[in-house]
Amino acid sequence: MGIPTLISTSTASNSSSIDITSGIDSTYDEYMFVFTDINPATNAQFLRVAFSTDSGSSYTVACTATFSQAANHETSGWTVLQYVTAYDVAQSYPVNLHREIGSGADECSAGELFLFNPSSTTYAKHFYSTANSYGDSYTYNDFVAGYANTASAVDALQFTVTSGNFDGVIQMYGIA
Repeated sequence: MGIPTLISTSTASNSSSIDITSGIDSTYDEYMFVFTDINPATNAQFLRVAFSTDSGSSYTVACTATFSQAANHETSGWTVLQYVTAYDVAQSYPVNLHREIGSGADECSAGELFLFNPSSTTYAKHFYSTANSYGDSYTYNDFVAGYANTASAVDALQFTVTSGNFDGVIQMYGIA
C-alpha cells in the first residue's frame, strides 16, 4: 500500500447519511475510507454505501458484491465463519458493508473501504471493505468485495444505515 493522504473528515451526529461529494477525482488511483464509532440510533443496522457518477445528485450505480463474515458471541462461545448470500447485491444498490451494528452506548462499528481507480471512464470500479462491529453480544468481522458497474467516473459516495440515523466519523484518504 502506498502512503495515505487525508483528504476529508466527515462526522455524522444523528444524521441520515454522510455524502462525500468532493475530493474523488483523478489525483489518486486508490481511495481509502476509514469508519470509526459508527453507532446507529436504531439497533441491529447495517452500514451501507452507494456510488454516484453525477456529483451526488443520485446514488444509483448498480453494484455486484459478496458478503462474508466471522462472528463470535461474547459469552456462549458460539462462532461462525460464513458466506452470507442474503447480504450480497447483484446489479443493485446500496452495498451492505457492516452487519448488525448495535445502538447501545458500548456498541459501534469500525473499518475500511478501499475504492480503486474511480476516475476511470473505461473500467468498472472495484472495491473491498473489512470491518468489525459489535451488536447484541456478538462481534462481527465482515468482508465485502465487489464492483460498481459503470464506465463513468465515480465522483461521490453516500454512507447510510439500513433504517434511521447514525453517529460516526468517516475519513477519506488518497493513496499515492
